[in-house]
Amino acid sequence: MLTLGTVKDAANVLQGAARKTDLILSKTLLEGHNIYLKSENLQLTGSFKLRGAYYKISKLTEAQKAKGIIACSAGNHAQGVALSAQKNGIKAAIFIPATAPISKVEATRKYGADIMLIDGIYDDAYKAACEYQKQTNGEFIHPFNDEDVIAGQGTIGLEILEQLSDVDAVIVPIGGGGLISGVAFAIKQIKPDCKIYGVQAQGAGSMYQSFFNKKILELPHVNTFADGTAVKRPGDLTFDLCMKYVDDIVTVTDDEIASAILALMERQKLVAEGAGALSVAAAMFGKLPIGNMKTVCIVSGGNIDVNILSRVINRGLLKSGRLCHLTIELLDKPGQLKDVSAIIADLGANVIRVRHNQGGQNTDINDCFLKISMETRNAAHFEQIKNALTAKGYRITANEQ
Repeated sequence: MLTLGTVKDAANVLQGAARKTDLILSKTLLEGHNIYLKSENLQLTGSFKLRGAYYKISKLTEAQKAKGIIACSAGNHAQGVALSAQKNGIKAAIFIPATAPISKVEATRKYGADIMLIDGIYDDAYKAACEYQKQTNGEFIHPFNDEDVIAGQGTIGLEILEQLSDVDAVIVPIGGGGLISGVAFAIKQIKPDCKIYGVQAQGAGSMYQSFFNKKILELPHVNTFADGTAVKRPGDLTFDLCMKYVDDIVTVTDDEIASAILALMERQKLVAEGAGALSVAAAMFGKLPIGNMKTVCIVSGGNIDVNILSRVINRGLLKSGRLCHLTIELLDKPGQLKDVSAIIADLGANVIRVRHNQGGQNTDINDCFLKISMETRNAAHFEQIKNALTAKGYRITANEQ
């Protein structure tokens, strides 16, 4: 049975093996709110997963270690297991979905683990790992549905209470539920009035659906770039703990997650992956009644692939109204582009791309289309520019913000 003593034992074991990550007060992410960031993205291996993996492996007997260990993961648990196995001199075989970011796969490989890439998502990798475990009799290190793993993640809850004893609420990302189960259990044992809120990606809300239906449900599919939380079915242990200790669970869209990643980079100088930014997205977009409560957002990981990061930044700029596109239908004559550019420049926007196309079959012969991409301050600024162009007689046929 999971006990507070187990979580405290995990904290002792993790001394020297994992970092006690900083709790950072943010005065810029959400104006008028007391938001603190628990920076697990700065943990060794770039994710909280090291805590649970290391503690679980520390509990194995020498005979169990000799058999080798097996794990499955979308990438972060894989790195935690691989590093823990390396430190303990244990052979590790790790099954990773082929959709996982290349950076996570290669980081895991560098820690010396044997990598098996499996077509599909986490659940497909899990099935393959279970089959391999039956064949080899190795020790399976589950990424979330294990009491020792949950206890390791619960050490984050103990650290939060040490760093901010009067915390009112903690917002926790959820995939399979190991992190929120451990954090919620640890905090509620010591400070039961502290609210524990969970957040999932809208396209992968398995715990969200299970929580409100009061029974474990398996999604037919998941769809989110927050790969660290793309789990179709939560664990039975984590589900039970969430039902007992979690106050509410909400979801956020991929666009909201992208905006949170961008905000963390610009305002806090922190890099978060999709799963890691879930808690911040929930706070930024008013998903939870946190008001003036002292609220901790756990930034659970920072292992984002640079190729995905560029797309996320672009999406975040679009979502926040800072990258905008519009198409203007106008008469094809000299000076038109100059006049349009002058209006945009006078209002303080920056044109970054222009494309000129002659009119189509449903327009006047002398008409053309001017497609403009620009950097703006926000959505209101974009509206101001559109109104100014319309007032000058230009016809806007399409816009994207």
